Amino acid sequence: MTGAGETGEGDRPRHVVVVGAGVAGLSAAWRLRAELGPEARITVCDAASVPGGKLRTVDLAGVPFDVGAEAVLTRRPEGIQLMREAGLDAALVHPTPASGSVRALGRTLPLPRGTMMGIPPSAEAVADVLSPEGLRAVAGEPNTPLRLSHHDVSLGRLLRERFGDEVVDRLVDPLLAGVYAGGADGLGLRATLPAVAAALDAGASSLTEAVAGMVPGTPSAEPVFATLRGGLGVLIDRLVEGSGAELRLGQPVRELHRRPGGGWLLRLGAAATAHAPAEADVDADAVVLAVPPPSASRLLTTIAPDAAAAYGEMELASMAVVALALPPGTELPPTSGVLIGERERRSDGEPFTAKAFTFSATKWAHYGEEGGPLLIRGSVGRFGETRTLQVSDAELVARVRSDLAELTGVTAEPLDTRVMRWGGGLPQYAVGHADRVARIERAVEPIEGLAVAGAALHGVGIPACVATGTAAALRVVGR
Repeated sequence: MTGAGETGEGDRPRHVVVVGAGVAGLSAAWRLRAELGPEARITVCDAASVPGGKLRTVDLAGVPFDVGAEAVLTRRPEGIQLMREAGLDAALVHPTPASGSVRALGRTLPLPRGTMMGIPPSAEAVADVLSPEGLRAVAGEPNTPLRLSHHDVSLGRLLRERFGDEVVDRLVDPLLAGVYAGGADGLGLRATLPAVAAALDAGASSLTEAVAGMVPGTPSAEPVFATLRGGLGVLIDRLVEGSGAELRLGQPVRELHRRPGGGWLLRLGAAATAHAPAEADVDADAVVLAVPPPSASRLLTTIAPDAAAAYGEMELASMAVVALALPPGTELPPTSGVLIGERERRSDGEPFTAKAFTFSATKWAHYGEEGGPLLIRGSVGRFGETRTLQVSDAELVARVRSDLAELTGVTAEPLDTRVMRWGGGLPQYAVGHADRVARIERAVEPIEGLAVAGAALHGVGIPACVATGTAAALRVVGR
């Protein structure tokens, strides 16, 4: 066995095991080091062979390029603050002024400004992307007073009842697909768009009124997103180094047990057999679980059954990123990318394989430097639709390239390609998600030396994951 399961001065843990080496788990390890000092032992276990979770930077035609999360939201501070703590101020970069576009009505159109995740504050705001019938539905929405109960509701059902199908299919779903790989019909209002729910709770009588009250009259000069020159993997490297954690990669935690006298026993590796003995057991004073819902549910089954059940109710979506390095001089559209609705069709009548393209060379100045390859990303995969992912990498690249040609006319042979598949990578915030998270936190709260973190709780973005990792670390050290 490794580890002593002892506590240090003031009953602060001397050995903490973080299960999960994504950004939430590594944020927890970083904060644990700051709280516990250099003498504490921190171990990070993960079934994957590399740290970082959904933050993954690869070499694409000689350029570091993100094939997982590609940016951090700046309006929520935790992600940027952590980057600065890690000494990455000089590496922070912001997008160019290029705006996005959306495929609607068989055309690629500018993404309407002033909406809230595609929900319009007025018919005028979405005049270019809706049919006359769709515009009449938006214009008439304020005429039917809306009284929302404090229970959760399906976002898609609410929007379709208020606006008809076009707002959902052409605007909201394409935007949500980039965040959750899911559509409005399967997501809950309160966890997906809490600001809109809060405005309705506070007395807004319609969705257009709620959104109009949140959209500023003039666009903010402050950038909404940021990333790191060199890729977000730079942050992962700094967190690993700064935490001083012992990484045990390729070693899933298969069992978690409470010690009768206090502390925890973790069993690592595949189940032991006569031919494949289990890895050594690990003792710990405290444990942070920062793993996807299926793993969290399995590990908590006997320790916190209510939490395990709530995790077990969460569904996941799979997706893939197809990265292309195009030859220098390839002419890309001047936009940052294009979103594609699920019901949009190619000129041959077939559905698009890609749900979005990010023209990284246009969106981020450091990817469009003169003389270098032009880098772009195609995103594939929606919740409940796995057929598009059940092909080889080569076929996926071919289909994404065909979609790119359809949308932009670009047919240049790539200098390099990478396909990154994220199986079960995105939790779905279905109706009642906030209640499920509350059940998890109530069940775990009385258990000493245990905390949970990750994208399944309070947001799938980097800042939200960092926030849960930090909170989990502070909880297990008694703060």
